[in-house]
Amino acid sequence: MLKVGFSRVPVSTARTHRLLFNLRRINLATPVGNRSKLIRSVMGSYGTASSQSPKILFRQLFEKESSTYTYLLADVSHPDKPAVLIDPVDKTVDRDLSVVKELGLKLTYAMNTHVHADHVTGSGLIKSKVPEVKSVISKASGAKADVLIEHGDKIYFGDLFLETRATPGHTSGCVTYVTGDGPDQPQPKMAFTGDALLIRGCGRTDFQSGNSEQLYKSVHSQIFSLPKDTYIYPAHDYKGFTVSTVGEEMLYNLRLTKDEDTFKGIMANLNLAYPKMIDVAVPANLVCGYQDLIPKSC
Repeated sequence: MLKVGFSRVPVSTARTHRLLFNLRRINLATPVGNRSKLIRSVMGSYGTASSQSPKILFRQLFEKESSTYTYLLADVSHPDKPAVLIDPVDKTVDRDLSVVKELGLKLTYAMNTHVHADHVTGSGLIKSKVPEVKSVISKASGAKADVLIEHGDKIYFGDLFLETRATPGHTSGCVTYVTGDGPDQPQPKMAFTGDALLIRGCGRTDFQSGNSEQLYKSVHSQIFSLPKDTYIYPAHDYKGFTVSTVGEEMLYNLRLTKDEDTFKGIMANLNLAYPKMIDVAVPANLVCGYQDLIPKSC
């Protein structure tokens, strides 16, 4: 996991194995004068904190009941230290706002990747506690929010920004937020994929206008088209994974490495129970990010 302070960022399993293999080649028989040069040459091709923009602060937060990740990003080089929260959960709003305060950040946006069916978004509750925060969701979701975004729109926080990529299929209004291009933007890129792409899996497609054919095309055209070293940060994980990369998912994703027809067959036969929160969460999330319409369930 990428740590605040940026001592290290994650590398893929395959890259780690190559790194260890190459380091083993530098043994005690190597002349002392050459060892440091060789180590530097081996390590130079692997991601470290210096490959990330020094401007960005990043935290990955977790809500255990719905296995949801919430992501905090901020431009710490800007005087105001503006920040965004992606996919906040109502039950952990106090924790998240406490982190924002402790780190001296100014929260500007509470962003959702889609209308969640397994938990109530924290956007409305955040706005009731910090009224200047603006809620964000896709226009295609049909939900209420201060900012309704479409494919290609950019959300700025300080000099950093997130680009919106429409990735429908899990729901009709799913989007992926991707860090921007530019010398001061995070490198490698970071993609916040919601439920469209999970680590070694993907979101289901049997409710909220889900469509497996559409999801397959969304992931392949909008996420797998990103650089292979782009970090993948999903909205959920149920197996303890925290981060992946585009390259890893193109090789090892259990569903999306298949051809389209096979993928559609897999998705049609998952036989999953409906989320237990769906009857509460979906109606609430359609208005929860809009301050004037916050229902009691938020």
